[in-house]
Amino acid sequence: MATAARDQLPAAGLDEADEAVRGTCEDASVCKRFAVSVGYWKDPYIQYFVRQAKERKAPEINRGYYARVQGVSYLLEAFLKKTECNCQIVNLGAGMDTLFWRLKDENLLPRKYFEVDFPMIVARKIHNIKSKPPLSKPIIETHSGDSLLIDSHSLDSSRYSIVGADLRFSSDLEEKLKKHKLDVHLPTLLVAECVLVYMTPQQSANLLKWAASTFPVAMFINYEQVNMADRFGQIMIENLQRRQCNLAGVEVCRSLESQKERLLLNGWENAHAIDMMKVYSFLPQADVKRIEELEFLDEKELFEQLMQHYCICWASKDSSNLAMQMQSIF
Repeated sequence: MATAARDQLPAAGLDEADEAVRGTCEDASVCKRFAVSVGYWKDPYIQYFVRQAKERKAPEINRGYYARVQGVSYLLEAFLKKTECNCQIVNLGAGMDTLFWRLKDENLLPRKYFEVDFPMIVARKIHNIKSKPPLSKPIIETHSGDSLLIDSHSLDSSRYSIVGADLRFSSDLEEKLKKHKLDVHLPTLLVAECVLVYMTPQQSANLLKWAASTFPVAMFINYEQVNMADRFGQIMIENLQRRQCNLAGVEVCRSLESQKERLLLNGWENAHAIDMMKVYSFLPQADVKRIEELEFLDEKELFEQLMQHYCICWASKDSSNLAMQMQSIF
């Protein structure tokens, strides 16, 4: 797999492509912080990780992030409740995500919460955690047992772990997670938001296969682009290419069917996929009404097009019929 990744681009080109992908972490975090500042959802922790946006974000972008955060949260909380938090979460390509702190506030922490990202992003996140008591205190409060391990590229407490690793190389990923006490026998939820699309189809297949073969009871949530073969999808691709950001796995994002098919072909027993317009229509309508009153949306058609080009997919493999119970969420 390492060779496959290297074969596609010369080393300098690969570094440049990785740098562009790392840049998307900052973009997403700034967008989330702006939406939070307008009142779309509450997140008291994001301010410690990212600066406030210099300019306003368009209402359709804010509503899109709202639907993404709420949609992923619904599936995630359903999994936590079904397993009574006797599970672990592995957040792949977590960036500056604040989910650990928010789950702690809601008394929904799993047995252990893992985050994985590029070592450079992990180093920045750990620096923020070490220097900001509102972030470090909850980690210390939930820690028990041996001394808490923290260095520039990893953090390991009894309930929260951050690992610097390249998701394209699953053997390295597994070794690092096991060093941080990943328990393959626990029900495991893996989350990837706009992550697989930056890997080649073979690399994302290898990651999905690894996850399906490693955990006997597991669920995978994937949020990313869909319907990318049409004209609007092509414009999205061109816009990213102008920023040297290549969607290496975009061919899997042709349709909801191709998204489901990838999961089913790589060891997952059940798979579902719905576009974000449908997710938006399924969210609690009182809250949707509240957020729609926050800002006037002029470009309704653009909003619908954007939402039809992102999706949430979820898949499971288990011996406890988890999938059928999760199916009714949306």
